[in-house]
Amino acid sequence: MSNPIEIRRFESPDDTLDMKERGGINIIRMADGTTGMRAVFEPGWTWENDEKPLLGSPDSCPMRHTGYCIAGQLVVRMVDTGAETPIAVGDFFEIPPGHDAYVAGSSRVELILFGSPEHQH
Repeated sequence: MSNPIEIRRFESPDDTLDMKERGGINIIRMADGTTGMRAVFEPGWTWENDEKPLLGSPDSCPMRHTGYCIAGQLVVRMVDTGAETPIAVGDFFEIPPGHDAYVAGSSRVELILFGSPEHQH
């Protein structure tokens, strides 16, 4: 007996992070524990101002992100070194924990993020 194919949509997420006028993240959890996230960050969004308070104000983002940029440009900064890396449309990326980020320029950023069952976000 084959397993049924599981299909989910970001329009009906299991969880959300609401960042008001600065955007938000819709989170889907698949049956096996895999997560998918669609993040929308408006111009002016910064991790420091808009996401950090929702995570309990850690010094930097504690999560590892694997994902794909479908709109805009996000600049990710590694807090320990200060090194900044721009992520642009079409980039598939892997960001280690210990970062913050901000939207570069005047365009909305949209990202699709993936999480494996053993790395719960």
